[in-house]
Amino acid sequence: MATQLTQFPTLNPLNKSLLKAFLITILCSLSYLFGSYNYSNSPSNPLLHETYCPQFNNASTLKNPSVTVDFEPHHTLPLPLKPSQDTQCFKLCPKNFTNHCPCQDPHREKQVRRQFGEKRLFHRERHCPDKAIKCLVPRPAGYRSPIRWPKSRDSVWFENVPFPKLTEYKKSQNWVRLEGDRLVFPGGGTSFPEGVKGYVDKMRHLVPLKSGRIRTVLDVGCGVASFGACLMDYNILTMSIAPRDIHEAQVQFALERGLPAMLGVLSTYRLPYPSRSFDMSHCSRCLVQWTAYDGLYLAEIDRILRPGGYWVLSGPPINWRLNYKGWERKPEDLEQEQINLESVAKRLCWEKIIERENIAVWRKPTNHVHCIQKSKVWKFTQFCSNTDPDSPWYKKMEACITTLPNVTDIHDTSGGALEIWPKRLNTVPPRIKNRMISGITEKTFNEDNQIWKRRISYYGSVLKDLSTGRYRNIMDMNAGIGGFAAALSRYPVWVMNTVPFDAKNNTLGIVYERGLIGSYMNWCEAFSTYPRTYDLIHAHGVFSIYMNKCDIIDILLEMYRILRPEGAVIIRDHVDIIVKVKDITDQMKWKGKILHSENGPFHPDKILFVDNSG
Repeated sequence: MATQLTQFPTLNPLNKSLLKAFLITILCSLSYLFGSYNYSNSPSNPLLHETYCPQFNNASTLKNPSVTVDFEPHHTLPLPLKPSQDTQCFKLCPKNFTNHCPCQDPHREKQVRRQFGEKRLFHRERHCPDKAIKCLVPRPAGYRSPIRWPKSRDSVWFENVPFPKLTEYKKSQNWVRLEGDRLVFPGGGTSFPEGVKGYVDKMRHLVPLKSGRIRTVLDVGCGVASFGACLMDYNILTMSIAPRDIHEAQVQFALERGLPAMLGVLSTYRLPYPSRSFDMSHCSRCLVQWTAYDGLYLAEIDRILRPGGYWVLSGPPINWRLNYKGWERKPEDLEQEQINLESVAKRLCWEKIIERENIAVWRKPTNHVHCIQKSKVWKFTQFCSNTDPDSPWYKKMEACITTLPNVTDIHDTSGGALEIWPKRLNTVPPRIKNRMISGITEKTFNEDNQIWKRRISYYGSVLKDLSTGRYRNIMDMNAGIGGFAAALSRYPVWVMNTVPFDAKNNTLGIVYERGLIGSYMNWCEAFSTYPRTYDLIHAHGVFSIYMNKCDIIDILLEMYRILRPEGAVIIRDHVDIIVKVKDITDQMKWKGKILHSENGPFHPDKILFVDNSG
């Protein structure tokens, strides 16, 4: 009998594959978990590396625990990642550049004077070099941290502005005295040697200084700006101007005191301000030939005065009958000068309000209804034509009346009436109400105010001294409609609001209608000021504007020139540009950090904060 073999069931090939897959999955999972555990404890783990989320190492530079932006540019702007080889290191300029003013250089002034003579003081206009110097303007020996406002209004360190000539030249007029290591400002002046307070007290009985309707004033031939300093007691902001002349460094004295001032002269070109800017203009023996060149300089004052604005004159020829001996002038010459002055003012349709003692006051009409009617009778009254009154940059002055905007009623104010100060600051300006600038409306004005309030709050969280008085003189290099300055109004500061002369929107007139001051500017050139005159510089979008116009290294070196040694800089721009600028500022030995803006890490705008106070 045959033996029967037992048969075992055959394994299903599909089940065999599933078993293998299951075992492999378990082994892979165990391997992954074991590897992850070891990896997480490895000291070389890049996820835990310090560069992933670094903190500020120098707390004295930027007092904020925010995260430093740590990335390279990944956008498409045509910016090199590294500065060019010839800008790797910036050296100090020679010592004779300590007070260098590139566009008011005395050596270039002499060359211009030899070529063109002294007619109309053309040599004292801006004459900028073709090529900027590539070095850092040094501070004077013995330079000290400036005295803080408001004490600086009365005295400053002599070593910071070491010019003794003015203390001797104007000693009898009580402009400034040298007392130990300080320059003291008693408040005297050429027309008020007994004191500016008494002088202004007389003036307030002639013009409404306390009314709030006079907010912006231009002081021509300002001396050491004691007049502007006194007007601050009336909440009046004064732009003090004077040329670089025999009154050595008078504008530098003013800025060291914490008072608004800039180099400027009535010569050939228009002053760098828009039409209808100032509520009042003042001249106290400012040596301007007001009646010369067919009344050219008074016509320029007429351009920048607001409708209803005041022109105040003290000194020759006012009250010449009593003063001609003291002035060492012939009475008949002074009499003719006054006749000519009255004639020019009449041609401009100004009304003489009063003349009392040594002060005379004229007022510009609120509109040109009567003036147009008179021009038909007075053949010598001529209106300007085919010129933009808000385009003054290197434009020659004209001996004609700047036309005011039309009105529908003889009692209306051309261009629109302004609110009194301080309501004026945040009220929609007439230029916006009248739709004079494309794209800027009441809505955008109010939104801009809110944006800058938020930004200033953020800036203050980084620069802790913003509210303490450390930063008195502030430069806004691209002011827009003045939102930055308006948001700073609660702090003890003043702001020089500059607007690029070729900006798409000419907004400087709006800035002035808010009761703020400023100037047109081309940042491919140097600003009309001395070195070390600003505590804080704000540059919003400046380098985006000028990237293809000139070398941004020159702009940064100019910022270095005008910034005080312990000052601060806020540069706000696109991330690619910020990285490029940071490469350069590192070579200037500025202590800076790049931070996200208040809009957060995903917004392309970043901020470079420079704080040299540490």
